[in-house]
Amino acid sequence: MVGENIEPGIYNIREAMNIAEAKGLDLVEISPTANPPVCKVIDYKKFLYELKKKQKEMKAKTAKIIVKEIRLGPNTDEHDFNFKLNHAIKFLKDGAKVKVDVFFKGRSIIYKEQGELILLKFAQALVEVGKIEQMPRLEGKRMIMIITPKK
Repeated sequence: MVGENIEPGIYNIREAMNIAEAKGLDLVEISPTANPPVCKVIDYKKFLYELKKKQKEMKAKTAKIIVKEIRLGPNTDEHDFNFKLNHAIKFLKDGAKVKVDVFFKGRSIIYKEQGELILLKFAQALVEVGKIEQMPRLEGKRMIMIITPKK
């Protein structure tokens, strides 16, 4: 391993540079604020490569969150409601979040309560496979609710 033949201890900067040069490695300052500053003799290119490799591995392990969107209307019929409900169940079983929104066209914004009732009915039907992450809230002409899958 790198630094196996180097005796740990306190060296002045010239001695440390000579040791690093003799080994064909780099002298890297680890902690500049310490007294005396802490340095390490390593292959810096290899160190950067290992660091990038670790970061890439960490990024690959992070879960990618998929959000599927289902759009309803304030006067959605029972058949359409059930059809979209089945899609939401499939999405939640696959592990995706479901964003359900009721879009109010024109003057249908006066049926806000009806839109909220539809969203709550939707959430109630999905209680076995998902839980509400965000309760229904009005944003402009649409009322949005987010449902996450149960573990």
